[in-house]
Amino acid sequence: MNADQPLRFADVLRSAVRERGVPLDRIADHLRRRGTPVSQATLSYWQSGRSQPERARSLAALAQLEQLLGMEEGGLAAHLDAPKPRGRAVRRPTPVHRGPSWAPASDFARMVEGMDLSRDADLTRLSLHVRVDVGRDRSGYLERARQVLRAEKPGITGLVVLSWANEGGRSLPLRPVRNCTIGRVNVDDDTGQVATELRFDQVPEPQGTIVVEYEFMVASQGPDIDHFENMPRMPVREYLLEVGFHPEALPRHVVAFSDVDDTHRARAVALDTSHTAHMVAHNLTPGRYGMRWTWR
Repeated sequence: MNADQPLRFADVLRSAVRERGVPLDRIADHLRRRGTPVSQATLSYWQSGRSQPERARSLAALAQLEQLLGMEEGGLAAHLDAPKPRGRAVRRPTPVHRGPSWAPASDFARMVEGMDLSRDADLTRLSLHVRVDVGRDRSGYLERARQVLRAEKPGITGLVVLSWANEGGRSLPLRPVRNCTIGRVNVDDDTGQVATELRFDQVPEPQGTIVVEYEFMVASQGPDIDHFENMPRMPVREYLLEVGFHPEALPRHVVAFSDVDDTHRARAVALDTSHTAHMVAHNLTPGRYGMRWTWR
């Protein structure tokens, strides 16, 4: 393996199992007795790289597995790839022009129907700062976003923002906070995605900048929220993601990840004194960027 490449989850797990000398059937029995069952066959798939833990129940088993193998907390979770898309997102036809690489062309075209994306390339995304605050009940969150944008040509009046909820949840209407108002809104009840036109309060001059802020709530009736991700359609110079947790509902560990052009990276992230994890990235290209966590 190239020393510059991040270690794969399968390689780390296989090495730890070999060094500890614990057979898979004993590991499976250990996890079952601690209320986090994982079958021997699944463990074998994890070792081979055929699959990896992604669902909340599987991720909860990682902490028990790390203890059994004598690893530090997060020693396995830090090497997980970004979650693989499921359901409709698995079918990835070639995206339409200026559409996101992660969305089927038909879905994206339907979402932005009637919206003008022709000026996308004339608006440089200098900065995107996203703050996510997860509620004490773990099932919903408030997302606040601030974008710093530079107009490369005259007459740019706004941009389109896409949002969506986790499985079992729904994204409530976006609320403008600063320097923008809401125009057209398209909602896809099947996917939970919402496309919103943000109209600038003032049209920036060429090479001029504008700061816009907006927020929305995600309410969930499904399982506990265990990840958040952004999927930018256009390049972003600087990206800051913060995920804050209620002091009475803290995660066991948090992992920051990226998934770009079939290259997956992940690393463990610590909480600061305000119970917040953060990640910073520069010169983002379209892809998936976010954090996932397991609960105590």
